[in-house]
Amino acid sequence: MERAQLLSQLLRDSSQIWTGCQIAPVRAKRTGFELLDGLLPGHGWPLNALIEILPVVEGMGELRLLLPVLKRLASEARDIVLIRPPHVPYPPALDRAGLPLNRLIWIDAASDSDARWAAEQTLREGIAGAVLLWSDCTKDMSLRRLQLAAREGEGLAFLYRSPNTVVNASPASVRLKLHPTAQGIKIEVLKAQGGRTESVTLPLGEAA
Repeated sequence: MERAQLLSQLLRDSSQIWTGCQIAPVRAKRTGFELLDGLLPGHGWPLNALIEILPVVEGMGELRLLLPVLKRLASEARDIVLIRPPHVPYPPALDRAGLPLNRLIWIDAASDSDARWAAEQTLREGIAGAVLLWSDCTKDMSLRRLQLAAREGEGLAFLYRSPNTVVNASPASVRLKLHPTAQGIKIEVLKAQGGRTESVTLPLGEAA
């Protein structure tokens, strides 16, 4: 029994080992960055999966990284839901970035638990093209609820967390750590279920 538990934990927590059912073909949306697509499962942001983003510095481009796919979703008449972002969304800047304001929904949850609940419900209902949640939750059960909700929906599920949480295991299918560089942004792929754990540097102004 102890061996079985150890094996189960290894399969759950390792970024290098996957079971056969976990590497089945993945449905994904292109990121807009060819180099990043080459590292991710399905060659893009995977659908029905939790994608965790860990920026080492707040405001370094963690939202711009998603702009290409968010703009495509908005053009397909899909809503973008922002849940408990660290700052109040600034409509003129979002409009200049190419995100139509009539496709943006901001949920200013009173607490982290309320924010996670709102994200779960939105993901399960499949009413949004993408859900962006900011939360520093470290509870395994809460994170697994988000992962399960992402699997039930038909959108993209992004979870922004502090880089301090990198030491904690995560059920997310994809886990990225972001570093600012003079060239743009360095993306360290910590975990990619069905992808490759490597690093890539992207000039964010050159999305395709």
